[in-house]
Amino acid sequence: MSGLPGPVVGTLIVALIIRRQLRTRPVRGTAPVIAQAVLGVLGVAALALGVASATKDRPLTAPTVVLVAVTLALAVPLGIVRARTVRVWRGPEGRALRRGTALTTALWLVSAAVHFGMEEWIDHTTAAGLLGLSTLYLYLALTYAVQGHLVRRQAARVGV
Repeated sequence: MSGLPGPVVGTLIVALIIRRQLRTRPVRGTAPVIAQAVLGVLGVAALALGVASATKDRPLTAPTVVLVAVTLALAVPLGIVRARTVRVWRGPEGRALRRGTALTTALWLVSAAVHFGMEEWIDHTTAAGLLGLSTLYLYLALTYAVQGHLVRRQAARVGV
């Protein structure tokens, strides 16, 4: 990753997500569409800017494109694994509640490390630009959406 802002921003985002995961919260019946849409739109815009910055002097190579695809694809299984660590139960009012565990936290840190490692690898394959960092929002949108979907399914299974 080039420069200091990328790691700082990424660390802050992951810290906020982990903090939220460790709080007891109700499980919503539907996805938080606005938050996911914002992450998705930011992700598409950031990726477009990242591609533009990386292709300023030469086109992307096939290995770079594959690494970007693999980075985004890794978000899915990591979201699946994390979802299995979230505790879901029926609260006193009959509403489904959720809270991440210490393992959820550890897996968010693993997810962040995987993304940051892939960022470095992507940027190593390009001579210029911030293509690796530009995948962050889409990566978060995907992994968070997968985890949220599976947690909602867990809540449905506990009869709430």
